[in-house]
Amino acid sequence: MRDGYEGTGPGAITPDGCAVEFYSRLPVGDEPDVISAAIPSGARILELGSGVGRVTHALLQRGYTVTAVDESADMLERVHGARTICSPIEDLDLGETFDVVMLASFLVHNGDLGTRRRMLQACARHLAEDGCVLIQREGENYHSDLPRERVDPSGFTVRITSAGPVENGVHTVRAEYEFPDAVWTQTFRTRPLTKEQFEEALAEAGLRVDRYLTQDRIWVRAVRAVRAATGVPEVPGVPGMPVGE
Repeated sequence: MRDGYEGTGPGAITPDGCAVEFYSRLPVGDEPDVISAAIPSGARILELGSGVGRVTHALLQRGYTVTAVDESADMLERVHGARTICSPIEDLDLGETFDVVMLASFLVHNGDLGTRRRMLQACARHLAEDGCVLIQREGENYHSDLPRERVDPSGFTVRITSAGPVENGVHTVRAEYEFPDAVWTQTFRTRPLTKEQFEEALAEAGLRVDRYLTQDRIWVRAVRAVRAATGVPEVPGVPGMPVGE
């Protein structure tokens, strides 16, 4: 287990404290709708941090081609119908590019600055010239609206019981996931980012925000920074919020 990370509950636990069985039970939300609205039909997608394929499978059903990457072989065993690659995201170098690179699950908030930089560099390295990166950020009240609880319609409860500073801008977060027949917990580290800090992190990797896809700014579409100067047109008909709003 990584330092500062812990997971408890039935079944396999990944080095960052994720419970494989919990994520196998977790239903897909509105992520496929947000993603589909922001990318061309039939796009080739590189999904970084796919986990058990919760979103992967929904994208495959919509006609996308997905390469699913995760550092956990236990997670990838649950992925079906996609090409799978077991690797840490920050070390990935496939020697090919994709129409869309996805970095979801708040991975851009990795507590280690070096790891975050390498993750974003991996996004840029695998991005086609006219492609886009879709990133999922933490909500603005993620570390302040605590404790909080959400009861999912499918019958389980998610609790974020605490989040507090550890060192150098890093917070430790504890979550509980309760089902009628099982309970899992996860403790992990994350680095809160303001909008400005997030955009600065993208710029370090040669990326820029194209638009925020959701009102809460959690989902973001980014492109190569150099496209702003070359006049390459954006994908037409993609809804979202202008960067300045």
